Amino acid sequence: MAKRQRTAVTPESQLPLAPATFQILLTLVDSERHGYAIMKEVSTRTDGAVQLGPGTLYGALKRLLESGLVEKGSERADPELGDDRRRYYKLTKLGLRVARLEARRLDAMVRAARQKKLIGMEPA
Repeated sequence: MAKRQRTAVTPESQLPLAPATFQILLTLVDSERHGYAIMKEVSTRTDGAVQLGPGTLYGALKRLLESGLVEKGSERADPELGDDRRRYYKLTKLGLRVARLEARRLDAMVRAARQKKLIGMEPA
């Protein structure tokens, strides 16, 4: 039986990210979080414009875990949510690199839109 060759995952090969995926990575930049905290932060940061349901969130987290962008963190009780044990997720070094590249890609797109006067020079 022949062994399958694994192709190396490069940050560039992960781009462009789906909007929900980028929101999850952005949430994990400053600390590890459990699923419900990720959903809450995304909703708050986007003023409710992005609402991640459990299916979207956990499907994306599964793909992020498989691609090595996120890893499981600790499992602990969350005082805000009572005594329930929560599974936490955190960015890997690769995940941080991908998030940075995606932010730069999006920034370049916004700058191009401003140059074309598609949007104003002030933040939208």
